[in-house]
Amino acid sequence: MARVVHFEIAVDDPERAIGFYREVFGWNIQKWEGPMDYWLCGTGEAGEPGIDGGIVKRSDLGHSQSTVNTIQVDSLEESMAKVVERGGKVTSDPTEIPGVGRFANCTDTEGNVFGMEQPQMD
Repeated sequence: MARVVHFEIAVDDPERAIGFYREVFGWNIQKWEGPMDYWLCGTGEAGEPGIDGGIVKRSDLGHSQSTVNTIQVDSLEESMAKVVERGGKVTSDPTEIPGVGRFANCTDTEGNVFGMEQPQMD
């Protein structure tokens, strides 16, 4: 069964949003050392229920939805095919995320954006 493993919050002003989530919820937020501006949000201690996420500039996403859930899948290509077969759309080409895996954005039958991630194999 595929699980939600990550969330993204799209914002206009990352520094303002980082301050908000740190102050309101106590999240540990650190800049990611990847190829784009992205801030990783630790929302709890390892082993506790819940998932971690990220903050990204809204303009960097290519869509207007403010929150995107990422679902981990065994095969990105098979899952992309299932999305299309069942009336959804694949809205981005698969992208390699260094140290993470392969990723693609999609929409469901209602137009909701979600991401799919195939973990990197070591």
